[in-house]
Amino acid sequence: MRKTILLSTLFWVICCSIHAQEKPTAFTGALIYPVTGAPIQNGVLIVQNGRILSVGGADTKIPADAIITDVKGKVIMPGVVDTHSHLGGPEGGDNSSALNPDTRAFDAINPTSDGFKKALAGGITTINIMPGSGHLMSGQTVYVKMREAKVMEDLIIVNEKGVYGGMKMANGTNPMRGTAGFPGTRAKSAAMDRELYVKAQEYKKKIEKAGKDSSKLPERDLRLEPLVEVLNGKRVVHFHSHKENDILTAIRLSKEFGFRMVLHHISEGWKVADEIAKAGIPCSIIMIESPGGKLEAMEVSNATPAVLQKAGALIGFHTDDGVTDSRFLIRGAAFAVRSGLSRENAMKALTINGAKMLDLSSRVGSLESGKDADFIILSGDPFSVYSKVEQTWVEGKKRFDLSNPVDKAFAVGGYHAYSADRAEYDDNDGDDRDGNQ
Repeated sequence: MRKTILLSTLFWVICCSIHAQEKPTAFTGALIYPVTGAPIQNGVLIVQNGRILSVGGADTKIPADAIITDVKGKVIMPGVVDTHSHLGGPEGGDNSSALNPDTRAFDAINPTSDGFKKALAGGITTINIMPGSGHLMSGQTVYVKMREAKVMEDLIIVNEKGVYGGMKMANGTNPMRGTAGFPGTRAKSAAMDRELYVKAQEYKKKIEKAGKDSSKLPERDLRLEPLVEVLNGKRVVHFHSHKENDILTAIRLSKEFGFRMVLHHISEGWKVADEIAKAGIPCSIIMIESPGGKLEAMEVSNATPAVLQKAGALIGFHTDDGVTDSRFLIRGAAFAVRSGLSRENAMKALTINGAKMLDLSSRVGSLESGKDADFIILSGDPFSVYSKVEQTWVEGKKRFDLSNPVDKAFAVGGYHAYSADRAEYDDNDGDDRDGNQ
């Protein structure tokens, strides 16, 4: 009898817990930036089961069983999309070759890295994690969500094309080593790219010719398989490029082989903005507070986003962390606003435009009914240096809270934020906020 009562009680507790998780949560009173629509004063955001139920004004109908959170005076915007980062220690190709399309950042990233806490502190909820740019082709990138994770499979997000990453390419000085297997000139760099893509085209033709007859399929080639996905438009190329001639070479290769591409960095993009826009190629831009350190980036300009926007190109922002700290990506967009980019376009560049570049815009990048409940709560104007990210939510779960001493430590820095001993930051209130994000 006692055992039956105990089991019945346990069942009741579990049912109550599940029921509680299913309850909607309504955030009321904030200035909401949906991004795909006009800002909403005194807005209401309702989320449930990891998705957005509705977004609207003060008259939005709130479910009777909803948990209501008053955020009057705050600002809510979509979670930020970082289109180019190196968090988690990704590694791409090694010195064995300048072209490594078979290597995957997925296999090298540490999903428990404390670096991800910096991203959450900066309001970033979706990231394109890249291998480095020291190769013509460093390998496959991986798209991740800032969920709680122990293994990489917990982080990945599959996009509309059915893949969870792109292909990283680079030109300019980084891959020009002149050592065995690496190019020593820009001309040889492009020639080596072409040679591999021609092989991929031939491999693709053999697969198509085989059709449904598996006996006629060519022998599996791990180097060429992902490039066939690139040629089929399934996997986008993320192309590191700085100088105007390198940018134009990347565009030339894209046209020649018909692959989709996002240009990254483009320090001299302002010189060839019309050519970029005419080619219809999106641009992922890094905003540097203290330019310097690389000759080919000497003519970088904070006005580049505004120039490209005026020309008609789609733009987004990235950190290239650790070139720019993940905590300061929103601030980087503010620099672009100061240099002529409109606030509306800066907001899109932080969110929906980046989502489009990763083929994820059906799930993230804006606050719309049915989309993932990825959003951030700020203390004030997103583009004010005085505003702070107070909370970061990923798929309806609070992943960062500035009022939590542990989270705050990662937001503001300090030795203990990255030390093994973080016990003193635990507020011991039983909510399991002990730094294990």
